[in-house]
Amino acid sequence: MTLVWFLLWVVGDNDPWIESANHVGLKFVHQNGMTGQFYILEEMGPGCALIDIDNDGDLDVYFVQGHRLPGNLTHPSSETHQGDQLYKNLLVETGQLQFTNITDASGIKAFGYGIGVAQADVDRDGWTDIYTINYGPNQLWRNKGNGQFEDITALSQTGDPGFGVSASFFDADGDGFLDLYVANYVQFTFENHKICLSPFGVQDYCGPNSYEDAPDVFFLNKGQGKFDNATKTWKLDGQRGSGLGVIAADFNDDHKTDIYVANDADPNFLWINRGDRFEEDGIMAGCALNINGATEASMGVQAADIDGDGDQDIFMTHLNGETNTLYRNDGNGLFSDVTLAAALGASSLDKTGFGTGWLDYDNDGLLDLFVANGAVHILEHLKHEPFPLHQTNQLYRAITPWRFEEVTASAGAAFKQSEVSRGAAFGDIDNDGDTDILLVNNNGPARLLINRVGHNANWLGIQLKAGPSHCEGALITVSQKDSTMKRRRSSTDGSFASSNDARILVGLGQNHAPCQVEVKWPNGEVDTWSNLVTGTYHTLVFGKGKRP
Repeated sequence: MTLVWFLLWVVGDNDPWIESANHVGLKFVHQNGMTGQFYILEEMGPGCALIDIDNDGDLDVYFVQGHRLPGNLTHPSSETHQGDQLYKNLLVETGQLQFTNITDASGIKAFGYGIGVAQADVDRDGWTDIYTINYGPNQLWRNKGNGQFEDITALSQTGDPGFGVSASFFDADGDGFLDLYVANYVQFTFENHKICLSPFGVQDYCGPNSYEDAPDVFFLNKGQGKFDNATKTWKLDGQRGSGLGVIAADFNDDHKTDIYVANDADPNFLWINRGDRFEEDGIMAGCALNINGATEASMGVQAADIDGDGDQDIFMTHLNGETNTLYRNDGNGLFSDVTLAAALGASSLDKTGFGTGWLDYDNDGLLDLFVANGAVHILEHLKHEPFPLHQTNQLYRAITPWRFEEVTASAGAAFKQSEVSRGAAFGDIDNDGDTDILLVNNNGPARLLINRVGHNANWLGIQLKAGPSHCEGALITVSQKDSTMKRRRSSTDGSFASSNDARILVGLGQNHAPCQVEVKWPNGEVDTWSNLVTGTYHTLVFGKGKRP
């Protein structure tokens, strides 16, 4: 009996999700470093990543760590705190879902105050590299392909010293190399720390309006691990916002990758790619403000083609007292706030959302939704607790492509835990054909939510392997006899401060007919494969399919 099936036997057969982080060796506990001063910094992290570091076909795990505050954030002693952690998945080697901590052996020494993480093959050598986003200088870790990483921050010139939270790798100029956008939050220092009070008169965390907005940064990849700071030359320096989430996608169908930034209490940005510069179009496009014309406390963000019409729609999480927001794309980069029509409004009013993701957890072909929750201001009914910010997370099931029902109450014990959740990463961590969730809590333990629902339906897994280009932003269309087409986008960014499985999972319901798959690569070329069997993963290589 494998470990996973033993766990299922222990918890019983009724829960559709089980929490198994500690049982499979993911014993990470986040430290936010709080000392009773209510620094705005300490409530932000952490993020996490699902990343196949050794190309063995299973997902390894990266956790971002903080440390005690205040302290020397530029060169803190590695002896005083744990630092970021890397865990190797032993599934392929042993047949069991089990992890071992390989941080020391990997050479990764990330001891900054970590908040977020992103992944990409920045030098196109076939190995996925890791970018850690910190309060203070960020770090770029090059994957050497032998289980070890080297710090190439100085070489790459990507060590932005701001208050970074999230980042996205994408190809802005179409040269085949992945460029980098970093969303920075506010200009907080320990010297300008403000004292704020809650409505009931006790000290509380300040909001972003207590500080000046921080400028985001854009790096252009020049190859061989080197980047240029192109923030000014690409016209991204004209506006500032308190950035928390970022996602890159072609939102207006002009075959160039745009950037959407979720700003906390500021209008959100939609940076339209003009080929050699970006133009901010969020207000005119209808996705900077909500349906009432108001800014919201945007945190997590994710984009997907929800209704299968070929364009990317946007979902964002917000502060309690606001609703989370769903923007529907009309195909030309113009958006409508359809939150209420989608039944995603009322249930989010008393929650503060962070990590989020579209996932077809039941493999019925419709994209469902997960939201990780945790407050940022003291909750009055919890005010006597040491860290009074905890809330339960939420799961929504799609009834139709544009209407959802909350199914949290029936999702099992894993969804009854009340914690201060932040980052969430999505992927098939046990390679059984459905999407699992890696979740990290602020000043608390990591959680691994194993999906036990998706195996009741059929599925198709796709691993893209690029040639002269890359895979980020590739568009995948899956067709079957007697079934509607499914459209997905290859990406690892989105959620909050986290990075997701690069593979694509497509739920097929009860249809077991062979699939035809069309891949439109980021450089515009198209490959098609026919008669792909279902219930397994396929590696689709650039140029190896049928060409028009």
